[in-house]
Amino acid sequence: MGNCCRSPAAVAREAGKHHNGSVSKRLTVLTNLDPTSNGVEDKYLVDRELGRGEFGVTYLCMDRDTRELLACKSISKRKLRTQVDIEDVRREVAIMKHLPKNPSIVTLREACEDESAVHLVMELCEGGELFDRIVARGHYTERAAAAVTRTIVEVVQLCHKHGVIHRDLKPENFLFANKKENSPLKAIDFGLSIFFKPGEKFSEIVGSPYYMAPEVLKRNYGPEIDIWSAGVILYILLCGVPPFWAESEQGVAQAILRGIIDFKREPWPSVSESAKNLVRQMLEPDPKLRPTAKQVLEHPWLQNAKKAPNVPLGDVVKSRLKQFSVMNRFKRRALRVIADHLSVEEVEDIKEMFKKIDTDNDGIVSCDELKAGLAKHGSQLAESEVQMLIEAVDTNGKGTLDYGEFVAVSLHLQRMANDEHLRKAFSYFDKDGNGYIEAEELQEALAEDGAADSKDVANDILQEVDMDKDGKISYEEFVAMMKTGTDWRKASRHYSRGRFNSLSIRLMKDGSLNKGSE
Repeated sequence: MGNCCRSPAAVAREAGKHHNGSVSKRLTVLTNLDPTSNGVEDKYLVDRELGRGEFGVTYLCMDRDTRELLACKSISKRKLRTQVDIEDVRREVAIMKHLPKNPSIVTLREACEDESAVHLVMELCEGGELFDRIVARGHYTERAAAAVTRTIVEVVQLCHKHGVIHRDLKPENFLFANKKENSPLKAIDFGLSIFFKPGEKFSEIVGSPYYMAPEVLKRNYGPEIDIWSAGVILYILLCGVPPFWAESEQGVAQAILRGIIDFKREPWPSVSESAKNLVRQMLEPDPKLRPTAKQVLEHPWLQNAKKAPNVPLGDVVKSRLKQFSVMNRFKRRALRVIADHLSVEEVEDIKEMFKKIDTDNDGIVSCDELKAGLAKHGSQLAESEVQMLIEAVDTNGKGTLDYGEFVAVSLHLQRMANDEHLRKAFSYFDKDGNGYIEAEELQEALAEDGAADSKDVANDILQEVDMDKDGKISYEEFVAMMKTGTDWRKASRHYSRGRFNSLSIRLMKDGSLNKGSE
């Protein structure tokens, strides 16, 4: 096993110098730094990149003494721009150390840091993501869905028992430990998790839109949100599409708040009543009426999982899941490129915009001021969409925004509306600069993410995004994919146009973006 790429420390040092001319040697996140230590490289041989999120890059590594293969998530200190970001990393480490060892949760071997990055050395999971495994199976049934759901809810139960809300339950955060058929399924990311005390409520909007409980949108929630998210995953496991969808993020939020669940389309008529009953309970809009993890595990459908129908759920479900999984990979990579181009300077620009929009200088922006200000700056948002944005981040329910809330809205809009960011993301894939993303370029980018089947995935993505069928993706087609929600109604096209910008909705009360996971 050789070093086929630069070490995480070297990458972080170079990035830090490029960013501001020097590396922040004084920033200590976890411990007092040992000036004689090379950090993670003293104990581990670091190899290829396995994947990357908004803050961290995960590498394959090997313990120099035991030769054990592990994963190392390295978080560049230059990306920890605020005290909130630093506290997020500290909390992620604290939670992983706090939770007891369990076969369904990835084990943290150790956390260390050097002058450039924080490194989390963890158990290696080589079996792939949840949906990818399901798609690869030739025989996917209600019984299999029950087994997966039991594991997910057991993780929720363990977290809640030890005073932790996960806050970002989604299929991407569950990996199989190995490639064996009976491999354990493990929760791998606690980057948005938080400690809680009984009765404590939270208001930060965090997570991924599809899986977000209605009380998160209302900014008043507790541990019950994890049961909702697990219910969304169960719904997708059984039919291949999310229960709440629309062609915009605002539309998804409205669908979640309406709470209407479709049990009419295929394959629901052939799904057992017991399974549908559990989905209804987990997707109960009132968190007070939603079952606890213990109650979910006691539900007859899970209690009798071995007796659940073992009849394949059908090719339609597998096809939907495949497209859902494939488009996630492409959009995730594009969104990371966009995230890398949001700078501190842009936040300063937003501060100036706030002063201009706050025409009466009272320190808050009303709905009318926001509408007028957005119109002046070229936004074409409808009045209902402006109102939706205000409701999404309005902490005190007064229908106005303070500065922190305004920054959150602005960053949210920048993510998908800023043509410069989309251009940079497109250019990242368009390696030869000819104005098109071609199959080979797409395959190369996906291979960098560790996709063993990058050729097949690239072909699947091309079929979805290449609307004029010329064998390549134009900038216009790329923008359409990034800005359009998933139109699950187009059954003939096997559904997926990609998931929403899960990065943009991680909004903090103080206006900074919360740290996200892969």
